[in-house]
Amino acid sequence: MTAVLYHSPLGPIGACAANGGITHLVWGDGALAVGPLADHLRAELGAYFAGRLQCFSVPLSPAGTGFQQAFRAALLAIPFGQTRTYGELARDLGVSAQAVGQACGANPVPILIPCHRVLGAGGLGGFSGPRGIEDKVALLRHEGAAGLLI
Repeated sequence: MTAVLYHSPLGPIGACAANGGITHLVWGDGALAVGPLADHLRAELGAYFAGRLQCFSVPLSPAGTGFQQAFRAALLAIPFGQTRTYGELARDLGVSAQAVGQACGANPVPILIPCHRVLGAGGLGGFSGPRGIEDKVALLRHEGAAGLLI
């Protein structure tokens, strides 16, 4: 079964779940459309895009290595409306900036785990949304971090 879970300003978002949590978001259609977890995620996405939510509480259960889990925890520690650089995260995690960039690109739950808050030292870096950097900029503007882009 495929279904759109939420119609966001970035386009339709679907989701997949396992073990009681969201495993990944899907740009377009996803497998999770009904049930308490879907309702929780849909409500939180709606509140986030309406400007009423800054931190998601929906259960997450993305698979990953120890580094990926530590990396995701570091992303979750970046407050709403603030950013960090790939280099800063790399120093904190004891890895290369390239490893941080690759981990951002492989983030299975963008928006919920805010990889859009990570910038390059001299530019925006990338983003996995359907429109790439345009979506990253839209999320940063939504969070009031657009001043950092000028």
